[in-house]
Amino acid sequence: MTTPPRRAPASAALRLARRAWSLQHIDSQRAIACAEKALQLALASGDGVAEGWARLSRGFHLLYFATPGEAAAELEMAQRCFQAVDDRTGHILAGAGLVRGLWRVGKFRESLALALPLRDEAQHVLKPHERGILLNAIAGCYSAQGQFEQAFAYMFQALRDAGPTRAHGFDAVLHCNLAHELLQLGDCHEALRHVDQGVARCAGLHNPRLLSVLLINRVICLTELDRPQEALPDIDRVLALPADASGRGAMGSAFESLAIAALRAGREPLGAQLVERALLAPPTPSVDEQVERIVAAAMLEQVRGRLPQALAELGRALPLVGGAGTEGLSLRLRCLALHTLADLHELAGEPALALAALRDWQRLHLQRSQLASRARYQAATLQTELLRLQHKLDENDARRRATERARSDLQAINLQLSRKVAEVQALQSALQEQATIDVLTGLFNRRHLNETLPAMHALALRDGQPLAVAIIDLDHFKAVNDEHGHAVGDRLLAAFGRLLIEQGRRSDVACRYGGEEFCLLMPRTDARAASRKINALLRQWRSQIFTIDGVTLAALSFSAGVCDSRQAPPAPAHLLKLADDALLAAKQLGRNRVLAAGAPLALPERGAA
Repeated sequence: MTTPPRRAPASAALRLARRAWSLQHIDSQRAIACAEKALQLALASGDGVAEGWARLSRGFHLLYFATPGEAAAELEMAQRCFQAVDDRTGHILAGAGLVRGLWRVGKFRESLALALPLRDEAQHVLKPHERGILLNAIAGCYSAQGQFEQAFAYMFQALRDAGPTRAHGFDAVLHCNLAHELLQLGDCHEALRHVDQGVARCAGLHNPRLLSVLLINRVICLTELDRPQEALPDIDRVLALPADASGRGAMGSAFESLAIAALRAGREPLGAQLVERALLAPPTPSVDEQVERIVAAAMLEQVRGRLPQALAELGRALPLVGGAGTEGLSLRLRCLALHTLADLHELAGEPALALAALRDWQRLHLQRSQLASRARYQAATLQTELLRLQHKLDENDARRRATERARSDLQAINLQLSRKVAEVQALQSALQEQATIDVLTGLFNRRHLNETLPAMHALALRDGQPLAVAIIDLDHFKAVNDEHGHAVGDRLLAAFGRLLIEQGRRSDVACRYGGEEFCLLMPRTDARAASRKINALLRQWRSQIFTIDGVTLAALSFSAGVCDSRQAPPAPAHLLKLADDALLAAKQLGRNRVLAAGAPLALPERGAA
């Protein structure tokens, strides 16, 4: 057996350039210092790989602290270096930086056209935390075009791929960007949670620019939640940061957003100062920033009691806001402008005009709510991905135990599994607000049942396989609550939930149906097999003895109705109806039994309590 040739050790220039790349979010000042030194060494030694990585780090630094044009020039030079040495990883990452620069200057379609061809190759070439950088750039393309569902899904995927342990601080960037997307959708509470996570993560970083963007997002969150007074300390923190690469950078610092918060908090002098700084800032290609500057200026005129001037100022934004809106202008800013317009007309004694503006605002607000609902659905579908990922982890673990591998291979798998577990935990935290889990029992809730049953039923019909449904009702549960209190009843419900989870197959879906009722979906299972399974579950439940807060409960039972898709008309509602009818019949026969739809009435099993 021949030994593969060893890879040549990295040069000093390359080690320094890669160090710069890994530090870009952890410590922006050290990162650029390492990149500059690495570039000098690379040019002196003719090390093309090191030059590419040094220029890549410089390019991303310029994206944050200079102009998109300056960054693009450096990133294009990096791509040429990577092309010459056939480094696909560096080439794709430089492409991700160019994508970000394009949508920053309003070239939304060009940015997406450049990004999407890189996506498939990135799946094979980039490491997971590196893929997160490209996915985040793609999310920015969709966000800039107002396609928030796509942006939301890509950012959650980026957060999953980056992970908190290997992302070198990039996870804080993703929390910041997720907060921005959630703000556009109007989900301010969830946005605030991501901002707070990002700010907490920044405590271990030295990246004032990233911190300033997070603080600006928090100011917007608190303003949207009508809590502008709470935003004032964050405004002071942003303004205290130097306007260079040692602080928030020379780029625009959302003075218009800060101004709106200050004016709504009643701080007119601070608001006026911020409006002036926003209007003195260089022209911006961002339509959002243009409209927000106009709104801030109009609000200042309103606060000063100059309503005609305020309406005239805001009128400059209406051609951008009206109709179908302008490409690149978010629904959040359109809603803000129209709501401000309605307020101004009302104060000016023009109720008809105020009502018209308010109706336009309501229409856009409804669109925003619908987008938020669809985006939450995108997030909920990631729960399925988590289950698939856990199954894959189990398979990898079994394969690892069954094979004899070298220690290095085992260590690599362990590291991979640890990272995947961390990804699962990160996603579970990110989806907490959209969770479909019943907290008391640990089972899925009825909302998940309503979303899952139609898909499982359609799949069963397509494959010609039965889908069994069982509805279970704990017998005499009301008596337990009445005699021993709801705390004991809750402990009993939680114990039954654990039993369903322990005895269920991976493919089964167990849900809390409501109160003391539970529903179990069993794919590729007919009513007869389902009845056997539920009867076995009944025997186990009857054998349980619980001592809760000094109360001993034993000889417990339940009643259940079972049906499968071959017995019911082709609609999910009929499945639930037949199972529920069978449950009612079982209870009328005296409870403590399992009855299948259409089956002859049966006595309880021998030995039943």
